[in-house]
Amino acid sequence: MLLTYVDESFTERLYWIGALLVPDGVAMPLSEALDRVMQHATKTYDVPPETELHGYDIFHARSVWKAVPPRARIAVYRAAMEAIGGHDVTIIIRGVKRPALAKRYAASARPAHEVVLSHLLERVDGYAASRDEYALVIADEVQEQAAHRADLTRYRVSGTGGYRSRKLTRIVDTLHFAPSHASRLVQAVDLVTFLYQRLDRPGTDPREAAANESLWSLVATRCYHCWCWDPLAKVA
Repeated sequence: MLLTYVDESFTERLYWIGALLVPDGVAMPLSEALDRVMQHATKTYDVPPETELHGYDIFHARSVWKAVPPRARIAVYRAAMEAIGGHDVTIIIRGVKRPALAKRYAASARPAHEVVLSHLLERVDGYAASRDEYALVIADEVQEQAAHRADLTRYRVSGTGGYRSRKLTRIVDTLHFAPSHASRLVQAVDLVTFLYQRLDRPGTDPREAAANESLWSLVATRCYHCWCWDPLAKVA
């Protein structure tokens, strides 16, 4: 079974959703490795032990990370990414260009989250099938949970729609939603997805861009599929 953790990260320009596919036998070792990252941060930087590993907060020195120096915060982020990249996990990330989505479909445009989630689930289902596995999806809490569950049911029966519509046969049960503070693995996909969206930010300081690329290199080999859809681009 592939435990598939899902979270989103977005700007006004791009909307991303990432999935971290964790074989059931890897879930506990990875959770424990991330616990150790947090334990070290508590001991070294006096961060409360119950603190969540949240990409936005660490990156922007928010909440309990406010008093932690930049290099120390980068070190914590690096340790977490090393833990993730050091385990047998798979990363899938999908995105959409939001202005292009609105321009192409105007008033009939589906919400970006709905669009990207359908594309992500297509890829998760395809990956699971290629490995003769099944996937259980556990997402960070969002609004419209019942609607997303209903969408999954429809995708099983009628397919995901679009030019590469797929009937989902490898995602079991329903979509499960969990608060990120209660799951190190939801936190893991948050760290991965947030960092990925930071890689494509116009005007980023070169030093910051280099630091982001260095962090991403720790998990890059785990990436099975990362792609952003431009609704205004012509399909070849």
